[in-house]
Amino acid sequence: MPFFNTLDSALQAFAGFVWGPPLLVLLLGGGLALLVYSRGRPYRHLGHSIGLLSGRYNDPGDPGQVSHSQALSTALSGTLGLGNIAGVAIAITMGGPGAIFWMWATALVGVATKFYTATLAVMFRGRDALGELQGGPMYVIREGLGRRWMPLGVLFAVAGLCGMLPVFQSNQTTQLLRESFAEPLGWIAPGGSLAFDFAIGLLLAIASAFVIAGRIQRIGKFSVHIVPGMVLFYLALTLIVIASFWERVPVAFALIFSDAFSGQAVAGGALGTVITIGVSRGAFSNEAGIGTESLAHGAAKTREAVREGVVAMLGPIVDTLVVCTCTALVILLTGVWQQGEGVAGVTLTAQAFAQVFGRSGPILLLMMVLPLAFSTIVTCWYYGMKCYVFLFRGHWQNLYTALYMMLIVLGAVASLSAVNSIIIGMYAVMAVPTMLSTLLLAKHVNRAAHDYFTRTDAMHRPRSEELTSQ
Repeated sequence: MPFFNTLDSALQAFAGFVWGPPLLVLLLGGGLALLVYSRGRPYRHLGHSIGLLSGRYNDPGDPGQVSHSQALSTALSGTLGLGNIAGVAIAITMGGPGAIFWMWATALVGVATKFYTATLAVMFRGRDALGELQGGPMYVIREGLGRRWMPLGVLFAVAGLCGMLPVFQSNQTTQLLRESFAEPLGWIAPGGSLAFDFAIGLLLAIASAFVIAGRIQRIGKFSVHIVPGMVLFYLALTLIVIASFWERVPVAFALIFSDAFSGQAVAGGALGTVITIGVSRGAFSNEAGIGTESLAHGAAKTREAVREGVVAMLGPIVDTLVVCTCTALVILLTGVWQQGEGVAGVTLTAQAFAQVFGRSGPILLLMMVLPLAFSTIVTCWYYGMKCYVFLFRGHWQNLYTALYMMLIVLGAVASLSAVNSIIIGMYAVMAVPTMLSTLLLAKHVNRAAHDYFTRTDAMHRPRSEELTSQ
């Protein structure tokens, strides 16, 4: 239809424009500046994050709504799953293998970015219109930079409302269910069925409503039980595939590095396309610098803002450097990325697993994707609701939730291209207020980090000195 074709083209043009060189410099250059400014402190204290996740430092009396581990699991549930599986497949399809290198780049500097953004999310928490303590870029801007910077906070909240739509997760989950179950079993004819897609979308919406009714506390409990197990399950599957093609692994890595600076795998050898796709998909994957992760980490129960920053910086490592790399290797080693013309998103990854596991490959993938995609949907509702309350002061919350449920159903039958362009475009818009506010307030994080780690080191020094003397 001409109207939808025009709309699709306009959305693609918008996404391409906002993900131009200025934003790439802001995300990568800003992250690198934060890493240098911190003198590598985030990397030097990675071990401390394990102790925090174990609950050793938890205090039920601290302000906040969820524990450190629940906050991290909630943040990861917003990125793991389809962001890593469908997102990596889209990155390779559109940008070639070299796009994976630029996804890694966003993760490496994203460790520092998340340390700063999550620390600020706790440091500058504010009360919403309902009187609840909240964290996130819009509150960081309001409480840390002052009222005159409020347009930046409003910009983030508006972009967050649009960028946190559940349509991508619903779309890709339905596609995998259709192609892994419905079509092979003869339930529907090849090519899809509108009725089937609608039914799956409706079921996802009903299940989401149940979890959403418990708000962040239930979402956090759900995520902390689902995310770790599903990640381990997925890594086990990918390692089996990688082991089956172990002799090709060096060639796959060589292809990633060579194509990252040549763009030969993209039509016309467009290096700029490789970088843009890699950085945008990397940002969509680990959300470093986008600000959505701060919405989850800002709810952590703690009086020490730096602690949540230390926990948050594990996100890009788990999400992009580990899970996304495994997905990329599966796609490259099996060769489906060269054979999958016209195949996009999660279907390409499913075909890669089918190379090793046969017909059960897509089903195994579905066992991991379905719970993680579902957790992403409910997490994005939480993110969107925080933006909604900030903008509309909590009025008509049920209307927003009802609209969100409708969009889950709509996403199941929508065009992937249009869906992808909306989400990616809004992620770019969110990054602007997040990165600008983080760079402006970074000095507060440095002071707090110096104070916190000085106290932490002093607590452990006597014990280590005693052991040394023995």
